Amino acid sequence: MSTGEKAKAKMEQVVGRTVRKAAHAMHKEKLAAKGAALESRGRMRGGKERAKGLLKH
Repeated sequence: MSTGEKAKAKMEQVVGRTVRKAAHAMHKEKLAAKGAALESRGRMRGGKERAKGLLKH
């Protein structure tokens, strides 16, 4: 897994989780959904990179 992609995936997860929790606390459901989508995209990106790493070895 490339270090840049790994960092990008982790950053999307952290930012998405933070946005989701903050928006939920402020009762902003639309923003909470966007945060959840960002977190999900980070998880998918990380999974893709892990799979690519497994196929290389």
